[in-house]
Order: sequence, then structure tokens, then C-alpha cells
Amino acid sequence: MDHSYEEIRSVILDILAGRENVSYSPTQFAHLKIGVAEVFARRENTSQQTNFSSRGDAQLSYNDKELCREAFWDLFRQGVVMIGADDANQKFPFFGVTSQGKRLLEGSDPYFFFDVDTYEKRIRDEIPDIDDTTLLYLKEAMQAFRAGCILSCTVMLGVATEHSFLLMMESIDNNPTHATKFTNVGKQRMILRKVNEFKSALEPDVKSLPYAIREDLDVHFASILSVIRTYRNNSGHPSGKIISREQAYVLLQLFIPYCKKIYQLRDHFK
Repeated sequence: MDHSYEEIRSVILDILAGRENVSYSPTQFAHLKIGVAEVFARRENTSQQTNFSSRGDAQLSYNDKELCREAFWDLFRQGVVMIGADDANQKFPFFGVTSQGKRLLEGSDPYFFFDVDTYEKRIRDEIPDIDDTTLLYLKEAMQAFRAGCILSCTVMLGVATEHSFLLMMESIDNNPTHATKFTNVGKQRMILRKVNEFKSALEPDVKSLPYAIREDLDVHFASILSVIRTYRNNSGHPSGKIISREQAYVLLQLFIPYCKKIYQLRDHFK
């Protein structure tokens, strides 16, 4: 039975994190593949032995072996695993988990994700009431990232960033108590001018905002929005500028605290 890339990657991460018991310690790639096969056999209760008294009983299909190899090297590029298990075994097929990888596998990085599902979960954990349309563009951005379509990823992320800001302004406009204060924001046609106008209108009252909103407001709102918009504009126009995969990953991470701050502001003013 073949499995999806996401299923295989998820099992690999469970093995590396020690959440699954397998016959071999995951320090060699061949042993890792055997472990993945064992986990699938156990979870699916196949006719194969599930206690694996003879190590290596479980087998992956050809397609699963190829996806396992692909997922492993993706984790290597993302800094989760490194080549070499120790000083005595420094070359492939030996490997180990990096210090960063250990932190991520333990869940100590709140914005770590490795596929569309985990990215959506991280976002929903931080912003439970996130708009479905915003989330649609975010998931499209993550799918593009996974496919290596970095230009598309950047543009979709930029759309989600601007959409969340406009939704906040829509909530403010619907509240007569606050709408007049931000009237000039709606008069601006360009998103950059809208953002600058909003910042100007907000500035006199920043100190009176609740601490949770005030904390890191400049960084998590204006600065992140500016960075994502800049990359979005470079990618959305035929400039030929393509950011690296690592930069795109960082932008996907930065969106989460940005969007959380936007929703804090929205809830305060609506």
C-alpha cells in the first residue's frame, strides 16, 4: 500500500522524536526506512508481523521508498537532520538530529511546521478565529512552498497579509465608536498608504492599548507587514528576483505573530 509524502514525513518525525518504538535506532538511513515500514504496518494492522521479532520484516513499496528518501533530504535541507551519526560514522548513510531539530521535535519552537496540516494547526492554535479566506491563501502559500514554487508562495503570502489587514479595517469601519478616528485609512487606494495612515491614527493612543496589544506592536505589525509586502511586490512583478527557500520559510513563520497581532487589534476595535 502506497502512502502520501505527508504521511511518510509525519512517521519519520515521530521516529526521530522517539514517539514510535522501532527495531533499529534511527542513525542510518536504511534503518530509518525499516522503522517507517514497521510503523505503517503496526498502525494499519496489516498481515505482516507487528512485533517484528525478525528485524526488517516490514517492507515499504517502491513509491514509499522514494518518498522516504525525498522527505529525508527535505529535513536535511531544513536543518532538522545532519549527515554523520558521530565522529566514528561521519558520512551518509549515517545521520543524526541537529540541536535545532531536537528543539523543533520537542515542540519548543511554537512556529515550527513541516507540511500544510501542521502549518494550519500552528495558525489555528494562535488565531482560532482566523478568516477562512485568509487561511485559504496561506495554505496555498504553504503548498507552493512544499512544491518549490517560491514565487507563488511569496505572492500568496502577501495576499493573505493584506487581506488580514483589510479585514481588521472592515471591523473598525463597522464600529461607530472608532470608525471616525480611522476615516482617512479608507480614503487611501494603495495598501501601503492605508497602513501608514492607520499607524498615524493609532499612534496617539498606543500607550492606552492593553499591554498584550502594545507589546512588540511595531515589530509584529508594521515591520513584518512591510517585509512580507516587499518580497510579495518583488515576486509579483517581472523583476526576476526570487528569494531563497529559507527566506520563504521565515516569511511563513513571521506571518503567524503578525496575524495574531492583527486579530488582537481587530478584537480591540470592533
